[in-house]
Amino acid sequence: MGFFKNLFTSKEKRQEAKKYELGMSKTRQGVLSNLNDILKQGKTIDEELFTELEEIFIMADIGVNTVINFIDHLRRTVKVKALDDAEDLKEIIVDEMFKLYVKDEIVSSNLDIKEDRLNIILFVGVNGSGKTTSIGKVANEYIKKGKQVMLVAGDTFRAGAINQLNIWAERVGASFYSKEEGSDPSSVMFDAIIQAKEDDIDIILCDTAGRLQNKKNLMKELEKIHKVIGREVKNAPHETLLVIDATTGQNGLSQAKLFNEVTNITGIVLTKLDGTAKGGIVLAIRDEMDIPIKYVGLGEKMGDLEHFDIEEYIYGMFSDLIQ
Repeated sequence: MGFFKNLFTSKEKRQEAKKYELGMSKTRQGVLSNLNDILKQGKTIDEELFTELEEIFIMADIGVNTVINFIDHLRRTVKVKALDDAEDLKEIIVDEMFKLYVKDEIVSSNLDIKEDRLNIILFVGVNGSGKTTSIGKVANEYIKKGKQVMLVAGDTFRAGAINQLNIWAERVGASFYSKEEGSDPSSVMFDAIIQAKEDDIDIILCDTAGRLQNKKNLMKELEKIHKVIGREVKNAPHETLLVIDATTGQNGLSQAKLFNEVTNITGIVLTKLDGTAKGGIVLAIRDEMDIPIKYVGLGEKMGDLEHFDIEEYIYGMFSDLIQ
């Protein structure tokens, strides 16, 4: 069964993937629900079948370009292996979806956090993507690991953003730094770093603006923040995470492309994956942008922001396909 022999046959691994299986249920029971029927035993592999598969994967938001290339690869595989029964494609599809993400390299979902420095992580993303909530949940993760975490309110222009982040800081027990609404975000970061050094903070999680419609101003703002941070802490920021609402589908991919033009995105936080029927956006982002998914939101609870696991994700997508 290729890459997923252990994944789909190991009871222990299936148990570990249970949260993904539940979280991906809308995707699996939605546009992917008739995959089994399409790939039923005895059905001939022909162009009509490939067209049906193409439509299903595009509807799952895997991405048009990604799907076209994927289907072409399936055609070549069928020819080389001389396959004619559609059911033989089940294992191949699962294995190749895994390869699509991994790309022959080790892809870690861990953040670049080191013991011997002040670690600075920037968060970007449009309003409503779940950025502030994600910052709070990441802070909670590292506080539980014994780290001293500071939340910095660098989104100084959105009404309520400072107070919202402060509430999260109080909730998880993190330090908090802000200035008055409308302050220059780079000055907020400068003063926060000075304070963090005095307080022996391990990790700064900084909320930044997401006014993508004003791209030139956003670019200038982020460039200035990077310059200030880099001057005060070597090689900082150490991560820049883009928060995307998975329910926006291809619009989320567009956001990723635009944000990547104005700053160097090192990872994606994909929220509300449990709320979408188009969970294939994970593969589209990875394939088209070569940016790893660091976290996925699989529920509303504090611990439901999970480090991304490609094996468990694929199981969540295709557990109905291979039993």
